[in-house]
Amino acid sequence: MSDIHTGARSTIPEGTMHSIADWLCLAAAPTFALMALLSCLQGADAAMLCMGTSASPLTGMAAMYLLMSAFHLAPWLRVISGRQVR
Repeated sequence: MSDIHTGARSTIPEGTMHSIADWLCLAAAPTFALMALLSCLQGADAAMLCMGTSASPLTGMAAMYLLMSAFHLAPWLRVISGRQVR
């Protein structure tokens, strides 16, 4: 069983886990921005051609990744402003 279920103490200090989580939340926005860039460079227009419709440039994977990147900007804004999470 895991340490959570057996009640055993973890060997990782509590402050370390908190700092790992802080750094991990900063990874989402740049990852989604990179995925948006890669989907634009990959040529996602081929999929639109197969559907036979002229779609808006605001549809597709690139727009979705940019939107997800925008939603995950809060931790970066917190770091830039210097505010601490309580």
